[in-house]
Amino acid sequence: MGIQVQSVEAGTPAAKLGIQPGDVLLTVGRNPLNDMLDYEFYTSSPRFEMTVCREGQTRTLQVRKDQYEPFGCDFKTYLIDKQHSCANHCMFCFIDQLPQGMRPALYFKDDDERLSFLFGNYITLTNLSPHEVERIGHMHISPINISVHTTNPELRVRMMANKRAGETLAYLKQFAEAGIEMNCQLVLCRGINDGEELRRTLDDLCQLHESILSIAAVPSGVTRYRKGLYPLTPYDRETAAQTLNILEEYGRRCVKEYGTRLIYPGDEWYLAAERPVPEGDFYEEYAQLENGVGMWRLYRDEFLGALAHSRTGRRIRRMDVVTGTLAAPLIQEMMEALHGRHPSVKVTVHPIRNNFFGGNISVAGLVTGTDIIDQCKGKLTSDVLGVPEVMLRDEQDRFLDDVTVEQLAEALGVRVKILPVAGAENLRAILEG
Repeated sequence: MGIQVQSVEAGTPAAKLGIQPGDVLLTVGRNPLNDMLDYEFYTSSPRFEMTVCREGQTRTLQVRKDQYEPFGCDFKTYLIDKQHSCANHCMFCFIDQLPQGMRPALYFKDDDERLSFLFGNYITLTNLSPHEVERIGHMHISPINISVHTTNPELRVRMMANKRAGETLAYLKQFAEAGIEMNCQLVLCRGINDGEELRRTLDDLCQLHESILSIAAVPSGVTRYRKGLYPLTPYDRETAAQTLNILEEYGRRCVKEYGTRLIYPGDEWYLAAERPVPEGDFYEEYAQLENGVGMWRLYRDEFLGALAHSRTGRRIRRMDVVTGTLAAPLIQEMMEALHGRHPSVKVTVHPIRNNFFGGNISVAGLVTGTDIIDQCKGKLTSDVLGVPEVMLRDEQDRFLDDVTVEQLAEALGVRVKILPVAGAENLRAILEG
């Protein structure tokens, strides 16, 4: 098959060997090149033989370079071939709960093992072919991030609406036997895979503790756009506390038996159960931070640590900031601490209720520009509005509802300042105005 070169970076090994746009890279050694994972893995070695085809003529190149030095080719798309889409219809899928009319890219469900390796995405395993499972073992792709949800095969089939969902659980043991490390994710649905089913799942995963680096458990999100979908019930204070009790019980057991907590409840459980978020050492190395687990604690500790060392004598400054209702108490606490050290700096916090998705969605990352405009118009106390970068897409130019930063600024008559989510950087941005 091979992969066609789109461009070649000057000064790289590929350029020095005369690789040109339009050339097709066929093999490295005896290994065929089919996608970016093949390319990145096999060209990382300092010495290898590569076959290249140009206008029907094949030649063999002897490559010599530094270990892990980029070979230097770029391709039409990052993955080279098409991104693998999800074959499941999970009862808790957030994308299925989006309203119509949003950007097409938002409706794409990826489930691609290459993105797990390259970017840390979570995969369900149901997309994996025998060749891909073998390749993971051969390349020793580790760690791999897996959305498990439940280890009950029948329940997993039901939750994911995929007949392969149960049988692919066998890959967990197969990866462990191959020395592949795993991070696991559990999206919990009230009354479905929590309670005794959660205990079963944790018991099963703990048996693989030598290969599992971490297990995150988060509650399913429920928007107001669930027409025709499985009727999920959001967690309340009591049911969140019950689930948290199980997660903490197993975490304590893991600390005692394995020397690591292994199981990390999402911050939402503590906030919903109205319990204090654990101290920083609870999260150990913050292995599930990308899943939002421990973000509350890390932000608070970093913010207060930086605040204690910040230079006093600041000039008078006012700012408004927006956040989701879930994080609002924390942000309010931090702004009060900021005012205590710098009395001339006053930040007004505006918790934004997520009317766009429905009142059950409270995280800052899903707040829309429309809701900010509706709830902040006429209520701002300054000419600067701080917006957490997590509310914006990667380009940081627009919200989920396609409202741009410029449109937000114009509608509210303010200057919009994008605020980092890391505590120390967040403080610095606020003090800089």
